[in-house]
Amino acid sequence: MRVRVLGTAAGGGVPQWNCACPGCSGARAHPGWRRRHASLAVQAAEGRWYLVNATPDLGDQVEDHPELHPGPEPRRTPLAGVILTDAELDHTLGIARLREADGIGIVATAPVRHALLTGLHLGEVLTPYARLDWRPLGPEDRPLAEDSPLVIGAVPVSAKRPRYAAGLDAPDDGGWVVALRLTDRTTGRSLLYAPALAAWSDTFQRAAESADHVIVDGTFWSDDEPLSSGFGSRTATAMGHLPIDGPDGTARRLAALEGRTLYTHLNNTNPLNDPAAPHHTELRKLGVEVAADGMVIDL
Repeated sequence: MRVRVLGTAAGGGVPQWNCACPGCSGARAHPGWRRRHASLAVQAAEGRWYLVNATPDLGDQVEDHPELHPGPEPRRTPLAGVILTDAELDHTLGIARLREADGIGIVATAPVRHALLTGLHLGEVLTPYARLDWRPLGPEDRPLAEDSPLVIGAVPVSAKRPRYAAGLDAPDDGGWVVALRLTDRTTGRSLLYAPALAAWSDTFQRAAESADHVIVDGTFWSDDEPLSSGFGSRTATAMGHLPIDGPDGTARRLAALEGRTLYTHLNNTNPLNDPAAPHHTELRKLGVEVAADGMVIDL
């Protein structure tokens, strides 16, 4: 299994278009600090890739990586579909960028599909352009594609709905936000991807312990970061993101795992956006990494 990290930023990216915080200003001054919205590309088979979440940066993310480019025929694309971890705008707006395709394959949980069809009216907007081919995503492992050795399953992590879906008639369950478990049946190796993590449950712990690579929510360094930065009125935990540092943070939980562990989905206020920040040294001592845009993970 080959995984390409297409982006590692939380909503708005780094820099965010309307923000002059130190992280965004630093990214404008130092292009190497820039981060696109958090997303992965997973190789299901030779010349066949699935996007994990479809971000507003989707067009640039595809162009950044030749293995995702179309060809050799004029309209042949290696992109086979999209796998969604939730229904947030930052993870779904890019679906509209795929409207030039004959059909768009979307793998999603029932609540996420309901939100996109009922809240965003995605079917009404896109079906005049392209067919939407929905496939269910649940806790049981299912083949990612007929010709692929990869299987995929969902680990429920949160009942948090996107704002636009707050009033929808739908049950509140962990299917609203999930972590993805990807396993290569050929090698037996697996990856767990959780760009949004509101609580570290026993179920998530078991999934993390069994994975060879774990990539998790690194939105905020500390629980009070949204407050201390002056851009929020709630703590990180109240916003649905466990902080990295602190007694209830995820860093030491990751350090206790045997597999490779990395952070993604960094908010623009996160000090880790500065490569020289001492926070990187703290993580390195724990054996935990910060994922970088463009990095490749082979399992």
